[in-house]
Order: sequence, then C-alpha cells, then structure tokens
Amino acid sequence: MDPLDAVTWPLRTERLTIRRAVAEDADATWRWRRLPEVGEWITRAPTDHASYAEQFADAGRLRVTLVVELKGEPIGDLMVRVEDGWTQAEVVEQGVGVQAELGWTLDPAHQGRGYATEAVRAAIGMCFEQLGLRRVHAGCFAANEPSWRVMERLGMRREEFSRKTGLHRSGEWMDGMDYALLADEWTG
Repeated sequence: MDPLDAVTWPLRTERLTIRRAVAEDADATWRWRRLPEVGEWITRAPTDHASYAEQFADAGRLRVTLVVELKGEPIGDLMVRVEDGWTQAEVVEQGVGVQAELGWTLDPAHQGRGYATEAVRAAIGMCFEQLGLRRVHAGCFAANEPSWRVMERLGMRREEFSRKTGLHRSGEWMDGMDYALLADEWTG
C-alpha cells in the first residue's frame, strides 16, 4: 500500500495548494528543474525534456512527488518518501514506515517569499498529523544555504555536518548537512 494514499488531498496552506503529482506535471516542473541554479543542488539534473518527462513519469517517482501550486499554477515540487527506520533485527516490524525523507525544489521566480518554508511546513504536518510518522529528515550540500535555512526556520535540528561527503556533479567532494525533526518536537 502507498502510504500517501492515506492523506486527504489536496493539502492547503494560507497561500498554496499541494497535491499528488501526475505524469502531465513533467512539463510544468521542467520549467524550473532545467535551470542551472536549480540543477546545481538536485540529485539528478535533467539534460533534455524527453528524458526528464520519461524519468518524471516513472511510477516510483510519481509515488513520492507532490506539486506545489500558487493560484492553480505549479511553482515547486516536494518529495515525501516514507521509509523504514533503522532497527535491530528483533524489532524490525516496529520500524516499518515510521519516518519520511523530504526534499524540495522551487521555481526561482517564486523564491524569497516564504513559499518553500510554507510548503515544507505543510508536508511535515502531513507526515506527523495524517500519517502518524515519528520522524522526518532532509539533507543537502552545506553550500546550499537556502535549503538548510528552510530546515532551520521549521525547527529541524542539524544532526550531521559531514566533511566532503557528497560528490557534486562539478567533480568536487562537498560538505553535507542532515536535519531532522521528531513528531513530539513538532509545533505546527
């Protein structure tokens, strides 16, 4: 079963609507994901529209992708990947589907207005309030200051600063940061 099927869609914030992605969202998300300033930090930077659309339409990717809309227009996307927590062998069943990894991109034309923070706040609320998860986490390159600033604004705790841990597509090994928040720390 897909954990996100248990969510009441769409999510609504003061200014945004957040919904499950569909394959047809590839065109809209391509608008910002193809930009160098976005591609700088995402795991897979698209190189052409056709391969991006094929990759976006993959069922595994669609299952974890949400679209952020402002007045009906897509302006960003979120990843919410529900996953198992680390456990010892004797208690493995208790660790199934108890946490989520979060990720996000926002069209640069809409940055600087708090939309990313608002959207990620809604995703965290969904994880804790609708899905009953115990923990959310997110990571980024340390040089991606806007991303880790969002995490800090939302009360996420920096759990790791790792030296030269991730190989960037530039060929440079870069520092990384990981943040997390527990359900009992969430204030909404």
